Amino acid sequence: MKLSRKRILSFTAIFLFLIVLIFTAVYLKSVAEYKRSVKETTFSNLDISNVPDGGYVGEYDVDFVYAKVEVTVQNGVITNIDILEHKNGRGSRAEVVVDRIIEEQKIDVDAVSGATNSSIVIKKAVENALTGEK
Repeated sequence: MKLSRKRILSFTAIFLFLIVLIFTAVYLKSVAEYKRSVKETTFSNLDISNVPDGGYVGEYDVDFVYAKVEVTVQNGVITNIDILEHKNGRGSRAEVVVDRIIEEQKIDVDAVSGATNSSIVIKKAVENALTGEK
């Protein structure tokens, strides 16, 4: 039995539509998991004055946003935070959140407006560095 050209094109179109539908569903599931991960991120009430002097590296990953930082502590005070890596899409302006952390000497500072998720990920990477969490 010979398939007509129209029939072959119809099957191809249906097949391509199903592939796009599957990829869209997988992507939307990933986005939902990412949003859930960011929303569920919490911060401890870390007393920075108890952190020994030194340099500490920490990271935090929620798939679409990732940060790796190096935090320097001297005399119970955060003196420097270097962002070693920041996978962020359009969230690069969130990187100023490290200035707020140094200024206020606490991790859970206000997020950068318009870059909330990146701010949260950077702050959690700082906390992970100081607590040794992964």
